[in-house]
Amino acid sequence: MSSIQQQKEHVAMLSVVSNAILVVFKVIVGVLIGSVSIISEAIHSGMDLLAAAIALFSVKKSHLPADDAHPFGHGKLESISGFVEAMLIFVAAFWIVFESLKKLVSAQEIESPGWGVAVMFLSAALNFFVSQRLFAVGKAADSIALQADAWHLRTDVYTSMGVMVSLSIIWLGHLFLVDPRIHWLDPVAAIFVAVFILKAAYDLTSRALGDLMDVKLPHDEEEWIRGIIMNDKPEIHGYHQLRTRKAGNFRFIEFHIKVDPQMTVEVSHGITRDLKCAISEKFFASTITIHVEPCDGNCTSVCVAGCLLPEAERQQIFQSGKYVR
Repeated sequence: MSSIQQQKEHVAMLSVVSNAILVVFKVIVGVLIGSVSIISEAIHSGMDLLAAAIALFSVKKSHLPADDAHPFGHGKLESISGFVEAMLIFVAAFWIVFESLKKLVSAQEIESPGWGVAVMFLSAALNFFVSQRLFAVGKAADSIALQADAWHLRTDVYTSMGVMVSLSIIWLGHLFLVDPRIHWLDPVAAIFVAVFILKAAYDLTSRALGDLMDVKLPHDEEEWIRGIIMNDKPEIHGYHQLRTRKAGNFRFIEFHIKVDPQMTVEVSHGITRDLKCAISEKFFASTITIHVEPCDGNCTSVCVAGCLLPEAERQQIFQSGKYVR
């Protein structure tokens, strides 16, 4: 097992353990003091726990090499896990809103809000630390599952701080005022939590579906690949049909190149080998397919669009062959 894979699994396990601890603390304190915002945060952490468990499973399985049943590898497991996480988070968010509206109408008072402040502070501090580790390893390994888990926890940091502030106001109100009548802040804070959860779920769904629908790589990555191809002028006369997609942290890149029709197979093979090595240095988990074609004047409009020859040389080749629009 590679060092980066070990880091991915270790940080995913750290997320599982930390979320499990927070769920227990939040449920106990939320029930004892009657705070719907803390209970909603417990649900949020429960979703984070499920997300962390799914992320742990996906990072363990998605790095497996291609086999007979999965010739393109297992990378889409990470994208599938991200989509499943998002659907569960949507359900949890709507449930929180429903429960918060009920409590807003009933105006139930909170007992001992200080305990709620303490558990929210613990939650924010622990989730900030774990999310920092997930971001670092997720970006280094280009893992959508770990980065999604990190965003879950970072969102939890912000929502925990929001709940902590609302409970602190209620706590201070009880200390200095006879009847502050500010218990409505608790369900309002819970709705605030739900809005953040919905935003995180929407962003995660968009990214996961993008990978599952084979959306092309980001513009800057495709431009970098084009730059690598163009660096091989004049050996490469042109290129076309650049197609890219991503599955988890695996990238699939394919394109056609035009070369001198008199070039030997050995030399053209060397060009494709060098191109693959250059691209693989930047995108370490990638499958690269390059099709070699002779630049013999039989040009299509697609071919002309990616032509790298000077204008005079291009016209000379056109005259020796034919241009097909």
